[in-house]
Amino acid sequence: MSRNESGPVVHVVAAAVIDAAGRVLIAQRPAGKHLAGGWEFPGGKLEPGEERAVGLARELREELGITIATPRPLIRVQHAYPSRVVLLDMWVVKRYAGEPQGLDGQALRWCPQEELPSANLLPADKPIVAALRLPERLTEESTVDYAIGLGSRAAHPDSRLQGAFCDNAEQAFAQASAGADFLVLRLPLAIGELEALCRSVSVPVYARQIAPESAWAIGASGVNEISG
Repeated sequence: MSRNESGPVVHVVAAAVIDAAGRVLIAQRPAGKHLAGGWEFPGGKLEPGEERAVGLARELREELGITIATPRPLIRVQHAYPSRVVLLDMWVVKRYAGEPQGLDGQALRWCPQEELPSANLLPADKPIVAALRLPERLTEESTVDYAIGLGSRAAHPDSRLQGAFCDNAEQAFAQASAGADFLVLRLPLAIGELEALCRSVSVPVYARQIAPESAWAIGASGVNEISG
């Protein structure tokens, strides 16, 4: 991801807040704000030195009035607008207390996931819609939403997300650089090594032989439970 020299990089944390019916909460930017009227996933800018998960909890508390638990890291997306570059650090939140309210005067909408592509989301949010199709636990190599191990997108130009199997961190870095949409570890990594990998790549990482919530806590998006 390249840096746009026309403006600073703004680090934003945001979440797909999902209710019991599987709907995703989106918010409309109020009048007077940058890109007013557009719809987005709720969140906001990190404060200097603030941990990502801490900033996410603060933003959702201030913006929606909810208290979150066990957020799941999803993907990091960088998007260049004319005046700034936004680094959007996206999470999934299924466990929260309170009823979301637009405390900043923003309109809210619960959107079925299949309607997100037509919801007039801001350009920076659109790659996230595809990533939301990935499960927390990988149990199959191929579904209607993704395929693992097909190779480059140029060789297999379909609409599914394309993942890559990796035996170690070195392979994972190489596959991320080659354009894989997500990384699937075949073997377990040491906690420190896994945490460093998740911190260094922007795409979802699926860890091996670790509990899902433990994986989320160190930055992985889910766990690989594919047999074999």
